[in-house]
Amino acid sequence: MPRFADRHIGPDADAVATMLDVIGVESLSELAEKALPAGILDALTTEGLAPGLDDLPAPATEEQALAELRERAESNTVAVSMIGQGYFDTLTPAVLRRNILENPAWYTAYTPYQPEISQGRLEALLNFQTMVEDLTGLEVANASMLDEATAAAEAMTLMQRAVKRSVNRLAVDSDVYPQTAAVIETRAKPLGIEVVTTDLRNGLPEGDFFGVIVQSPGASGCVTDWSGLIEQAHERGALVAVGADLLAMTLLTPPGDIGADVAFGTTQRFGVPMGFGGPHAGYLAVHTKHARQLPGRLVGVSVDADGSPAYRLALQTREQHIRRDKATSNICTAQVLLAVMAAMYASYHGSDGLTAIAHRVHGHALGIATGLETAGVEVVHDAFFDTVLARVPGRGEQVRAAAKERGINVWLVDADHVSVSCDEATTALHVEHVLEAFGATRGGQHWRGPAVHTRSSEFLTHPAFTRYRTETEMMRYLRSLSDKDIALDRSMIPLGSCTMKLNAAAEMEPITWPEFARQHPFAPASDTPGLRSMIAELETWLTKLTGYDSVSLQPNAGSQGEYAGLLAIQAYHLSRGDEQRNICLIPSSAHGTNAASAALAGMRVVVVACRENGDVDLDDLRAKIAEHADAIAALMITYPSTHGVFEQDVEAICAAVHDVGGQVYVDGANLNALVGLARPGKFGGDVSHLNLHKTFCIPHGGGGPGVGPVAVRSHLTPFLPGHPLAGELSDTYTVSAAPYGSASILPITWMYIRMMGAPGLRAATLTAIASANYVARRLDEYYPVLYTGEKGMVAHECILDLRGITKNTGVTVDDVAKRLADYGFHAPTMSFPVAGTLMVEPTESESLNEVNAFCEAMIAIRAEIDQVGSGTWPVDDNPLRGAPHTAESLLVEEWTHPYTRQQAAYPLGKAYRAKVWPPVRRIDSAYGDRNLVCSCPPVEAFA
Repeated sequence: MPRFADRHIGPDADAVATMLDVIGVESLSELAEKALPAGILDALTTEGLAPGLDDLPAPATEEQALAELRERAESNTVAVSMIGQGYFDTLTPAVLRRNILENPAWYTAYTPYQPEISQGRLEALLNFQTMVEDLTGLEVANASMLDEATAAAEAMTLMQRAVKRSVNRLAVDSDVYPQTAAVIETRAKPLGIEVVTTDLRNGLPEGDFFGVIVQSPGASGCVTDWSGLIEQAHERGALVAVGADLLAMTLLTPPGDIGADVAFGTTQRFGVPMGFGGPHAGYLAVHTKHARQLPGRLVGVSVDADGSPAYRLALQTREQHIRRDKATSNICTAQVLLAVMAAMYASYHGSDGLTAIAHRVHGHALGIATGLETAGVEVVHDAFFDTVLARVPGRGEQVRAAAKERGINVWLVDADHVSVSCDEATTALHVEHVLEAFGATRGGQHWRGPAVHTRSSEFLTHPAFTRYRTETEMMRYLRSLSDKDIALDRSMIPLGSCTMKLNAAAEMEPITWPEFARQHPFAPASDTPGLRSMIAELETWLTKLTGYDSVSLQPNAGSQGEYAGLLAIQAYHLSRGDEQRNICLIPSSAHGTNAASAALAGMRVVVVACRENGDVDLDDLRAKIAEHADAIAALMITYPSTHGVFEQDVEAICAAVHDVGGQVYVDGANLNALVGLARPGKFGGDVSHLNLHKTFCIPHGGGGPGVGPVAVRSHLTPFLPGHPLAGELSDTYTVSAAPYGSASILPITWMYIRMMGAPGLRAATLTAIASANYVARRLDEYYPVLYTGEKGMVAHECILDLRGITKNTGVTVDDVAKRLADYGFHAPTMSFPVAGTLMVEPTESESLNEVNAFCEAMIAIRAEIDQVGSGTWPVDDNPLRGAPHTAESLLVEEWTHPYTRQQAAYPLGKAYRAKVWPPVRRIDSAYGDRNLVCSCPPVEAFA
């Protein structure tokens, strides 16, 4: 049976030999020695592995690894969850699970930065935005947030920006979810925001506030009419954000209808399993006047070259790369796959279906309340939607244990209070068992409290939410959307800095196992020993692979891992009395989120220049260190560099910062070029974040989910993230809503490491470096490779310089990127980190045949460019400027272009490779920003 590594790694031994011959080296080992500085390369043990990596278990087959993980899963208990607190069981329609969550056409897609070949997921995200807008009563929603807690934190900073007054106080209701309150506190502290937590049902406290945050319904289940508070806040110049449960909003008056300025929350209960905490799509919605303040991604409607409607990312998407430390947010990902799930759940059920589910949930809660009251148990709140808070003086633990005996987890608030939450999966039998735990039975009378069904506005009336109500229609709709996209199931995606590699089916399989998927993040530890042992193993493996001592898996995106790492550094300095250390040195080449994260962590960014070859300018670094010595908190450096090169001076760079008491943050975005060869924790790093959605095979999902664990050396271990509701974690600061972040997708990385083993991981890294150098060698004579190391090698990616081509011919990187779609390829990364360039990363998973096909397409495009340069084709009418070409654009009676239809559609002939037809022509981005439309357009727009 072939090793899993042989399934994961595309080129076989013969293909590797061919690549090495083109590169001009004898072996992969020689390539590593020429590409990496000798000082950072790990010396190999007698087994041919880096020290510590021989402690990893030997590679397992797919069957063995699945059996081991199944054993851990079966030690978990799948109890009936009635804990609530922002996480609810849900019934995922099988048509959505199979056709989205388990479908590589959806989960292997990348962020839709090339909109012409991403129309399917963009339409799905527009549906998501429309769903959120309708249910919250606000006009603009973004394309998802990382979770509810980070959405609340982003709502806080959005309100502070929007009020445009120098006020630093925020009022937070005491009935906001504890994990949300914890993340708000974490984000507020470095920014100098004072959080005032109080019972806002009594009105706004004295003093000046820029914003107010409340929950509807509250964590205790209480349904409050916040209209009076909103009016009071507005009179005093403050904005109001409401954490709104979207299922409850089918019955309750939504935030927008009572004057709220912002709504935030999660879409988890719309068909997305709890998964021990994630991933789930959070949301953030505002009025139109605040649309340009929205962080993250926003899908908008524009037009293509033929004037047809077309979707694209709008406004400030990826603003970090432009505004850097002035960016409004450090978030550069979303939760696209989960947002698509939630949107299609709403589409499948429609407004009437969602309302029926809400009535059923509320009915079960009413049944519990009446039964308790009949038995003499005090129900604390008269008005509630799905959660009943009971006062049981001194009996809280007894009730919790009695419910547990009946297979049900309820929420022990304190010794005197227990809360019970109903959800879509709650049954009448569950209600009876819960009542038995309290010593009660079903009551016969109607509930004495007020009716909560107060919503009068319509929602989900667009055909997107009325048309696909049968399984046949939904299945075909999802297929039609995925047919409009290029994902890894169709083609190589050669994106520099993003590592689009195989997401193996065996790695993906466990995420839908109920023993993992149906776990509440605050379930008793006794229910989840298998999950916890898997998490502990994964943490151990990641420390060995990186050379660090501890890992936190809480950050649910790379941006959050960056932020957590910087907070750990900051806390470390404060613990030593170094309060003056607030400067973060960042090379000018760094990814934009680095500077944004540093600013959010309360640090002052000082930019370090780079030399012409892309390396950090050591002279400028030393000058900045001399100037700011006692104030330096950290240096952030990406290794290998953002330019795709292993800098020779990395050890000297780290040492220079350490010499003045600073800490070194090594961004792990490019770790796919290091695993098994060198470890940042050993060559100078104090902290790194790792992108499990890059190096460790969690799929990109169309732009999320991701996981960004933070790894540290031992002196920073006490300063890793904690959580207020997880006793096994310290109660330091909290960066994500769940203790272990997006825990349900951690089995993907566990499976990858378990099946590859240390030899496979090392082979993957070496092959990735070989593939990148092969591409660089093959394309350098057509498109100059901008940066190489001292011995002429690149790392795992190479930057192709088109600036001279553009100057001489007028053909731009945009033209080349769009033309690649006609050849059936996704474009490389455009104009990052250098404007006018393409950054190519082939990864180890792509076969030599696929890499060669990409190279042949790029070489053919260069020949087309030459025809433009020679005047054969005019600059404004050639196959590059006309790209991409749709089938419809070719079926015109009169073809007026100087190139043929065949040259447009099949530039290398019909037998070259399977054709993926772009569904739209080139999209006018400026039009979409000038005419901002961020919800489903009427059907007439497509007439």
